[in-house]
Amino acid sequence: MSLPTRLVKTASVPGSQFAEFAAGCFWSVELAFQRVHGVLQAQVGYSGGSTVDPTYNQVCRGNTGHAESVLLEFDPSVVSYNQLLDVFWKKHDPTTPNKQGNDVGTQYRSVIFYHSPEQKEQAIKSMEKEQKKYNSKIVTQIVEAGPFYPAEEYHQKYLEKGGQCAMKGNNDHIRCYG
Repeated sequence: MSLPTRLVKTASVPGSQFAEFAAGCFWSVELAFQRVHGVLQAQVGYSGGSTVDPTYNQVCRGNTGHAESVLLEFDPSVVSYNQLLDVFWKKHDPTTPNKQGNDVGTQYRSVIFYHSPEQKEQAIKSMEKEQKKYNSKIVTQIVEAGPFYPAEEYHQKYLEKGGQCAMKGNNDHIRCYG
């Protein structure tokens, strides 16, 4: 099963929900969420920009406005949206604008793309709580989810294909490479 694309998001499992995050290079973000019990599917792609059907090369040039993002389908009876937010905050430094590690550019910005008013409210409360842990201001954007464009197939499950474990509950260090 593959996740839906663009604005059409249809659950593959009754009662499941969608969440979407951008936190730097999408490969490591995808693997972090693949390991979470209750995440049914994860797909890397591009969100928050103006170009229809952008390619990786276009997004990397930084002129489409898209962020490298991860769209998740999750079972809220197993993992809550707040628990997914906790994974998001732990995965990256939300105080660095347009930068995570060696990756620099607007495509690497920190964004929570919410899919419902409840997710928006939870994201705002979560960010307020998280801010207390930092001396610098959190620059994470919280915006309504719009079109999601799946990245090219070779980007999907990239780190898993490279030998890193995506098994639920795995805590091995995630190594990002390209």
